[in-house]
Amino acid sequence: MAIELVSLLYFLAFVPYAVLTRWFASIPFPPLGRALTGLEILPAATIVSGILTVLFVWMSGWVREAHQRRFAGRNWPVPTRWTTLSGIGTALLLFTVPLSFTFKGVSIPFMQLLMRGDVLIIAPLVDLMNGRRVRWYSWVALVLVAAGIALTISARGGLYLPPLAILTVALYTLGYFVRLWVMTHVSKSGDANEVKGYFVEEKLVAIPVALACLALLSLVDFGSQRGELSFGFVGVWRSGLLVQILVLSTLLVLISVFSILILLDKRENTYCVPFERSASILSGIAAAFILAWMGLGRLPTAAELTGAGLLVLAIVILSLAPGWSRPR
Repeated sequence: MAIELVSLLYFLAFVPYAVLTRWFASIPFPPLGRALTGLEILPAATIVSGILTVLFVWMSGWVREAHQRRFAGRNWPVPTRWTTLSGIGTALLLFTVPLSFTFKGVSIPFMQLLMRGDVLIIAPLVDLMNGRRVRWYSWVALVLVAAGIALTISARGGLYLPPLAILTVALYTLGYFVRLWVMTHVSKSGDANEVKGYFVEEKLVAIPVALACLALLSLVDFGSQRGELSFGFVGVWRSGLLVQILVLSTLLVLISVFSILILLDKRENTYCVPFERSASILSGIAAAFILAWMGLGRLPTAAELTGAGLLVLAIVILSLAPGWSRPR
């Protein structure tokens, strides 16, 4: 599929995902007398999305494209050292993305612009580090997106984020840097089978590592979050919210598939990353409108809408400029 179509599908999956995640963190949960926190949602959502991912790669046949090793009379998919490294980076994304939607007093569009902007800034650096050419229209789109982010932060008067939100942004950026660097180094050929194999191997590492990190954190006393992860591993299964968690996890699997198709396009990261980032940010804007209509949030500010408008302009340039640059 064309990268524009995949970006649209990414957007259509991300909007309900963002709305449902914020809904979890806003609607009072009767046994506790309050809404569930992001840390209480994460373990169950990660476990269910992991199970759904295994079912997807097995039933779709993608598992056959991964590297194989024979054991007990059967071939089993195994990651390489590169996809193992990428999987560790992806593990950071698996728990920072849903967390970003749950901070009270911090709008979804602002967190989206901040987290996605950091990745857009590192995209050309990854290209240059790997010796890939960055075309002029990719630089123009990057400047437009950066301007939108700067405008939004300026209108807010600065970051003013909770410590856990700052840590979320930092871990998210680190995870994406590792992931983009590995993708660019080993797998941006545009070959469809290579993309499928990469997805399988990356998830073989990412999901267990993410669950292990959450399990370790549940054993550590780190302030107001103490016990929240423990509830997410045990108590949430008796909460009566399993249908909602199943829907949330299904959307997360779809998002991960669309994301890998965009990022492993054979063109440079400075071209591909703005498509994925812009679709993500625009979905945050759309989710904010829906949540405001539901009475669970405020409308996006003028600065946030202006930033989104600059992103739309960046997408238009990325879509049309390659045709302008092509020889007649």
